[in-house]
This record gives sequence, C-alpha cells and structure tokens, in this order.
Amino acid sequence: MSSTSQFSIHDILKKHWGYASFRPLQEAIIQSVLNGNDTLALLPTGGGKSICYQVPALMKEGLCLVISPLIALMKDQIENLRKRNITAFAIFSGMSRKEVINTLKVASNSNCKFLYVSPERLETALFKEYLPGLNINLIAVDEAHCISQWGYDFRPPYLRMATIRKELPQIPVLALTASATPDVQLDICEKLKTENTSIAYKSKETKSFAGWNVYRQSFERANLSYSAFHVDSKINKILEVLQKVPGSSIVYCKSRRRAKEISELLQLQNLSADYYHAGLPQVERNKRQEAWIKNETNIIVCTNAFGMGIDKPNVRTVIHADVPESLEYYYQEAGRAGRDGKTAYAVLLYDEMDMNELKEMASWRFPELEDIRNIYQAVANYLQLPTGSGEGQYFDFDISDFMRKFKMQSHTTLYSLKALEQDGWLTFNEQIFIPSTLVFAVHKNDLYAFEAQNPLLSELIKTLLRAYEGIFDFPTAISEKLIAGLLRKKESEIKQQLFQLHNAGIVSYQEQKDKPQLYFLHNRIKAADLKIDMVQYQKRKKEFQKRMQQMQSYVKEELKCRSRIIGNYFGDEQIKNCGICDNCLKQKNTVLSKEEFDSLHHRIVNIVKYAPLPAKELIAKLGSIKKEKAWKVLEFLQAENKIEMNSEGKVSLK
Repeated sequence: MSSTSQFSIHDILKKHWGYASFRPLQEAIIQSVLNGNDTLALLPTGGGKSICYQVPALMKEGLCLVISPLIALMKDQIENLRKRNITAFAIFSGMSRKEVINTLKVASNSNCKFLYVSPERLETALFKEYLPGLNINLIAVDEAHCISQWGYDFRPPYLRMATIRKELPQIPVLALTASATPDVQLDICEKLKTENTSIAYKSKETKSFAGWNVYRQSFERANLSYSAFHVDSKINKILEVLQKVPGSSIVYCKSRRRAKEISELLQLQNLSADYYHAGLPQVERNKRQEAWIKNETNIIVCTNAFGMGIDKPNVRTVIHADVPESLEYYYQEAGRAGRDGKTAYAVLLYDEMDMNELKEMASWRFPELEDIRNIYQAVANYLQLPTGSGEGQYFDFDISDFMRKFKMQSHTTLYSLKALEQDGWLTFNEQIFIPSTLVFAVHKNDLYAFEAQNPLLSELIKTLLRAYEGIFDFPTAISEKLIAGLLRKKESEIKQQLFQLHNAGIVSYQEQKDKPQLYFLHNRIKAADLKIDMVQYQKRKKEFQKRMQQMQSYVKEELKCRSRIIGNYFGDEQIKNCGICDNCLKQKNTVLSKEEFDSLHHRIVNIVKYAPLPAKELIAKLGSIKKEKAWKVLEFLQAENKIEMNSEGKVSLK
C-alpha cells in the first residue's frame, strides 16, 4: 500500500472499517501520534485500542511495529487486517530462523503496513540486523503494563525491549493497556522514554508526565452492575444468578479441575455449559470458544486463560466463583460483560477460605531461593539437559507429568518457574502455538524421480508446490486442513502422507505444536550457582501484597460504590457513584426521611429503655422496617452517645 496521506483519518476509518466516527478518545490519541508524540492510552478491554495505531500507521509511509505478547491475538489482528486488504505479518516464539528471515525480507521489500513481533524476538541479533531496512513509522506496544515490575503481569522481555528506542530514537511510541495504576502508568513512560519531549493535550482525560501524552478513558461502565456475595454454597448462588439473568455468561474459576466440575454441575441442571482451560488441546479450545461465541453454548466455565482478544458484545453475566488475585485481573475479566451497552452483571462470590487464601497468597507466590533452585534442578533432570547446554532451545514441558514424577507441589512449581522467568533464565508458555512447517529436502530432479516411483504421493507434492511459494527454499508454515480441503481427503490421511514424505527424506516436516513449552534463555548451570536478584524480588513481593490488600478491601467493602473503588484504583478520580452496584443499591435502601428517622429513634429508645436487648432482637421488634435503615439509626445514636452496644451485641440506653 502506498502512502495514504492524501486521505483524512476519517477517510481511512470509513474505507477500511466502515465506521463514520471514532469512539471516545480514539481521535485525540491518533492526532497525538500523528503529531509525533509519545502517547500512553488507557482504554478498557474492547475499547478499540487497535484502531489507535492502525489508522495513523496507514496515514504514513512505512510500517508500524506492533509488540504483543499473545500469539493468538497477533493472528486475529493479522487475519482482520488482511480481510481489509491491508498487508500484515508476524514474528513470534517458535518460528525457525529461516521463517524469521523470510518474514523480515518480505516485510522490508513489500507493501507491508504492520509487523507484529513478540517482545523476546526484538532482542535477537537477527531482528536488529534487519531493523534499519523496515522503514518503521510507529511503534505500538500492546499490553504495555507488562513493562512494569510493579504491575500485575510483569514480563521481562518487555522491560528489555525498551532498548529498541535507542535504535529508533525519532519514531513515536504508542503504549496501550486496559489496566494500569498511576504508578504503573508512570513506570511505563519512564521505561520507554527518550530524550525527546512532547506537548501535552490539556483536558480532564489527558495529562502528561515523563514527556508523554497520557489519555485515559473513564473507568465508568454505566450499564455494568458490580456485586460481591459472601456465600456458603457457591454453586447454588451461580445457579440462582444464571437462572435470574438469561443469556450468554462466563464463570471464572481458579483451577482447571474446578472449571470442569462446575461446568458438569451446570449441565446436570440442564444448562448449556462447557469448560475451557489452557490444558485442553488447541483444536478443542478453539472449538469450545467458537461454540460459545456463536451462542451454541450459553455458559463457558473457565480459568483466566479464556477471554483475551474476544469481543463478544452480548455477555450478560460474568461470575467469579473464586476471588481473583488483583483488581487488574478482576476489572479486565468482569469488563467482558455488557459491551453492547445493555444491562449486565459482574458477580463476585467469596467465602472465608477465599479471604484467608488472599492473606497467605504472597508466601506461596514468592517461593524461597532454595525452592527455586530445587525446581530448576528438577526441570533440568526432567528434560535430561546437561550443564552447559539448552540456550535458545524449546522443550515440550508437561507440567502435570513433571509434578507427578518429581512429587512437586503445583504452587511451588508454577511460581518458581515464574521467578526464573522474571529473572531472565527461561520462559514458560502454556499456550504457545507453533504451526506445522515443511521444506523440500531434495533437488527438483530427484523429486521428479520420486514422483514417478510413488504416484500415490504425486498429487500431494504438486499441491504443496502450488499452494506454498518458496517451500523449496525455507521451512514454510502449512495447514494440513487446507491441503486436505484442496485434495478432498481427510486431514489424518494428509498427515500420514506427509510423514511418508518425511521418512523418505523428500521433505522435512514438523507437525504443529500446541503443547506447553519451556524456552531456555541461557545454558543450564548448576543449581547451586543459580542467582536471583533478591532485592527486586522482595520489592515485587511487597507490591503483590499491596494488590492483595486492595482486592480484600474491594471484596469486604459494604458502603462505597464498587465502580468508584475500581476507578479510583486506576487513578480515575472523576468517576461518580454508579447507582447500580450492590453497595449503591444498599445506600438507596437506607435513605431516610426526617420523619422516618425520628420515628425509628423514638421506637428504639422506647424498646430498650427498660432492659438491654440484643441488636438482632431489637431489629426484629421493629417489624417490617428494613434492617439497613434500622442499623443506620442505631449507628447514629451510638455515635451520639445516646445508646451503647456491649461486647455481646446488646443495646441499652446510656
């Protein structure tokens, strides 16, 4: 695509997306980017973040470098762009060197407008070698909160990725996130800053720090009712909510086993439900996700592996069967309800066990150094990886099998791996997807001879050569499903024939991987020599504890508007009471006229003037009066020293 600078941003929006106008803040963010300013945009999940970099990139010569940690999201974005006749490519974990080189060459020498790159790929010498020829016009950083060590989802490659700004000092950066506290916002800007400064736009939605323009959409969701319930039976409450609010729903759980159990219990009640977690095969995950998106399944019961990149507008309820570990996670997950603007419900269920777990969580989320070393040693033994080897290699890693064989606890294993990841030793990805690849391994003359001797494989060989350009020169991603469709055969038959070609030495065929992967950033060392930056580790632990406390406060809060609690947490001080959360509704129920107040005052005094009475009995004697109103008067009289309540809860006159 040639430069489209002769068009306005509205022309671009209309031409490629069919929209007549931008959503709130999108236009201001785009203008900030076009003016060459470093810009941080905080937009809610489903708030149209991608438009904010796609439109300005199409206004300029060259391509936009998009940094994203999620392969599935990259693929969705590329597919959507290509549907609009916009050229886009991706480089991510699991691609071979030849595949990366080919993609970089094509991106450099074509009309490519968007190159999606996972953050760890930016660090490679190969990427840096091709960087000057890419003609980059904008750097877009998606999920930008991952840059901050003090954020809830810190990823070290993001932090190290800031070095790319030294290579491209004059290129503006657009950092995008749905959830970052003020401290994390500042950290993002500090980590990605250059010597350049920029002019701030002045409005209540905009501020500037560290030379950045910062745009934040209000965290207000006028149609979303938040509530938290202390319950004895979570499944009974889930059933009650789902029966009261028909339509599409998500139920979030803390474990895979629990997601499966709750899904099966809902099915027993004749509800249309299924479960989803990262342990399912990729094909099965896609199938269940599609069934839910198409409303073939009403309720998806899942872990937090579900939801990223899904923009389903008609979700009526998001129920959390377990308390999330931070308000960031909760806001993102709850925010998947009601994107169509109609009334929706975010329901959080908890019991005392949940609250105790929140208090204890930091102790097992941050294992001792000795535990981390033990896990590192066990992983090396499991993979049969000798000292001095492993750097730059991917390994299939069945974490359940590993824990079973080495008798490791799940928490210790997972969070030791996380600590090793955050200190730059390795990466563990439960949802990595490496597509099938194939390259011919023989000369064309030898291929013709093979075809003559193996006529049953000739049709497949010809189809491969027609469907995939360059397949003779470098490993190329292929789709067995597509090939099966072209040849009108079963996918299993195509795979069998591909392995025949591979075993005959005609091709090098690597079947797709969707198993969890461990990637070693450095050669394996002796466990005793393993070092972790304990100063930073302890700082991250303290920040984690603060987030736990904020989550506990949110759950336990009985008076303050829940929407305001969330907005204030993310720095939105302008947010007003929503009027529809459980706490706002309670407050409405406790509004007292002067006549009601005076009447309750006199009745309470008359009841307890002869003898102290337990508060519950006193309220029962008030008849049909709402207990919230009775408590409001009791609290006032106690504050005014007109009554007192002893340790046993008995009320008496002073």
